[in-house]
Amino acid sequence: MANQYRDLFSAPGTGYFAAAGLLARLPLPMAGIGIITLLSQLRGSYALAGAVSATFVMAYALLSPQISRYVDRYGQHRVLPVATAMSISGFLILIAGSHWNVANGILFLGALLAGFMPSISAMVRARWTALYRSQPRLQTAYSLETVLDELTFIVGPPLSIGLSVTLFYQAGLLLATLLLLVGVSVLVMQRGTEPPVVPVSNATAGSGSVIRIPGVRLLTLLMVAMGVIVGTVDIVSIAYAEQLGLPAAASLVLSAYAVGSCLAGLVYGSLRLKTPLHRLLLLGGVATAATTIPLILATNLIALTIAVLVAGLFFAPTMIVAMSLIERRVSEYQLTEGMTWLLAGLNVGIAFGAAIAGQVVDGNVARAGFSVALVAGVVVLLLVLLSHLILRKQRRQHPAT
Repeated sequence: MANQYRDLFSAPGTGYFAAAGLLARLPLPMAGIGIITLLSQLRGSYALAGAVSATFVMAYALLSPQISRYVDRYGQHRVLPVATAMSISGFLILIAGSHWNVANGILFLGALLAGFMPSISAMVRARWTALYRSQPRLQTAYSLETVLDELTFIVGPPLSIGLSVTLFYQAGLLLATLLLLVGVSVLVMQRGTEPPVVPVSNATAGSGSVIRIPGVRLLTLLMVAMGVIVGTVDIVSIAYAEQLGLPAAASLVLSAYAVGSCLAGLVYGSLRLKTPLHRLLLLGGVATAATTIPLILATNLIALTIAVLVAGLFFAPTMIVAMSLIERRVSEYQLTEGMTWLLAGLNVGIAFGAAIAGQVVDGNVARAGFSVALVAGVVVLLLVLLSHLILRKQRRQHPAT
């Protein structure tokens, strides 16, 4: 298995853009929690902190696919510096505004501008695709990227909180800003691995967004539903551990989810399955839906940790399959946008899941929050069934895909 991942980096420049991408994607999980930590401490209002953070998340979800669309049209080296500059200006407004106690409206403006952050995960996946399109190594590359995404969401939030608490309130957000600047700068300098672009007039599907494609919409909605499950697990696990008087144990539960997802992603990337992708999506979706049931049945932290570990085992493979489906069904000149829609959908789902589960937890026992994950699991099941039927029909009509 290690040899397969090592082979990915045999092509010149792969190590540089992978490292730059890792640095540049850390700011996303650091920013949301960094905003909450910063404003809740300085302004004393979790409502304001949550609203400003939600503004950033929603702006990112809506803007990142449009930025990726321009990337597909004009190239990463032209679009990423502009989008990143706007995002950095937003973070600087938040940092300076919190220090000087400006009006709340300016904070919301800063969060909106910060949402211009490009989807670095999609940019890096697009580079792997340009290198290894139609090769088995592409599945391994997608698996690696999914695992790295998981790692950033493990490392990013505690790093942001830790810096803000131990140094100064703006420290977490400031580091996220610096990482974004350095990571994107190094990434755009790697011109040799940048995906090629073509004039708009020659692009086969350049007249509209890929979200108009039914398959892309279904996969994006699937990512939203899966994100709701992740967001629910995060919030309810913390609340349940606190309810039992063991708040520190929440980190073990959440680590189990991440470990399960990372391990499954690495193993899946080393496999060479011949099963059609639409069938793999169905199997992954059914398993993801089924694993929400043990969550609500767990009656202690050990049982919950095991249930969360099992749930994580099916997350990464299902996301990898969804990315592979996008790669096969979207024009290569719209690939970055297509992948960004999935990643944006996932982030929206995580935000919604955390918000909804938080409301349920506030008025009930903590474990009741897992009912949100259960409902999301049903939605996942319905979406993968519908996707399976549509994709199977398309495959029969176009066997090459």
